[in-house]
Amino acid sequence: RTDIIGLQDITRIWSAFHFLPRDLASKLDKWHPRSCMNKYRLICGPNGELAAKTVELAKGRSLQSIGIAMHVVADTWAHAYFAGTPSLVINNTTDDFYELPAGDEAAGKERKIRFRHNPSAPDDPEEGIYTNSLFQRDENTIMNLGHGRAGHLPDYSFIRYMYMPAWNEYRMIIKDNPSDYLNAFGQLIYSMKYIRGDIDVFETERYDTEAVKPYKDWIVSILTKRVLNASDDWKAFGEELSGNVIEKFDINKYQDEYINAPADRKDETFIGKFVKGAMAHKGMVSNEIFGSGNRLVGFVEALMK
Repeated sequence: RTDIIGLQDITRIWSAFHFLPRDLASKLDKWHPRSCMNKYRLICGPNGELAAKTVELAKGRSLQSIGIAMHVVADTWAHAYFAGTPSLVINNTTDDFYELPAGDEAAGKERKIRFRHNPSAPDDPEEGIYTNSLFQRDENTIMNLGHGRAGHLPDYSFIRYMYMPAWNEYRMIIKDNPSDYLNAFGQLIYSMKYIRGDIDVFETERYDTEAVKPYKDWIVSILTKRVLNASDDWKAFGEELSGNVIEKFDINKYQDEYINAPADRKDETFIGKFVKGAMAHKGMVSNEIFGSGNRLVGFVEALMK
C-alpha cells in the first residue's frame, strides 16, 4: 500500500528499525524542493544524532530494548547511503555497480556486479550475481524501498563495492563493508559498556578497539569470509567468548509464554518486553523526524514510556 497513509507507515517502521537517518538537517549545495529534501534527510548512516539517542534510550531498559538498539546501530553501517522510505532517486542502483577486491591490488581490478530479479535464485558472490527488486520508474513504489534495488548485497560483510547514486549527482561512492563492520563491532561494545554504566556520557565515533584487539583476527576472518550466511561462525565465536552454549532460537517457546501469560503479566514476557522496547524506539525516532519538520512519518507522538 503506497498511498500517503501507507507511505507514512512504511517510513515510520523502516526508518526506525533498519535505516536510521544520519542527519535530519543535512543540506545540499543546490536548491531542491522540500519533498526531495525530506527524503534526502532520511538517508541512513552511522554516528548520527539519532544513533546516540537510540543507545541512550536503551539504557536502564530491558535486554530486548538493548538488542533492538544494537541492531539499529549495526544497520547504520550496513545500510549507509540508502533510506527507509520508497524513493527511486535515493535508493535506485544503476548499471555502474562494481565490486572492489581487497588490499593494494584493488586499483583497476573492479568486477562488474550483475543484478537480476529472480527471488528463487540464491546470490552468487563468486560470479558476482545478486538478486534485487524489480525496476520501476515510480518514485514511491515499494520496489524502491531501502536497499531492495541492491538486493542483499549491502548486508554482506565481505563486500567492497562502488556505485553512483542519483542523490549524489552520480558521483562515485565507495563502500568498504569489512572496515565498516569492524568499526560497528567496536561501536557496539562501546555502546553496551555505556548502557552497563561503565561510561558516563555516550559519544559517537567511539570504538572500543582495545576490547576488539585480542579477537581481531578471528573477527576479521568471519567478516571477510565469502558466504551468504555467517551465523554459525558468529555462534561459535560467541560461545567461545562467553563459555556458554547459545541455544537455537525457538519462536514457539516465546509465543507460548506470551499467550499463556495473564493479561496483566504479558508485558513481563519476552515478547511483551520486545514490543514495549520496539514501540518506545519507534516513537522516539518518529517524533525526532516529525520534530525536524519532516512529514514523511505523518503526525506522531513519542511513545517512550
